[in-house]
Amino acid sequence: MLVLTRSKGQKIMIGNDIVLTVVEVNGDQVRLGIEAPSSVAVYREEIYRSIKEQNEFASMESLSTEEWKEISDSIKKR
Repeated sequence: MLVLTRSKGQKIMIGNDIVLTVVEVNGDQVRLGIEAPSSVAVYREEIYRSIKEQNEFASMESLSTEEWKEISDSIKKR
């Protein structure tokens, strides 16, 4: 893992076409701006995990209505 120190307004380049900008630092929270081509999906980790989990469930053999409800309820609680 590469660890960098940046201040508000400074940027980090990833490859030729992805730019991370430090928008705001407030205590232990950092707001980042992300510029990336539309072909690059950008998600918060918890959203990415939820999408991945949903895709795994969707690829399973048919589930009962009750199983789908449990999955849906579990995702909504996050």
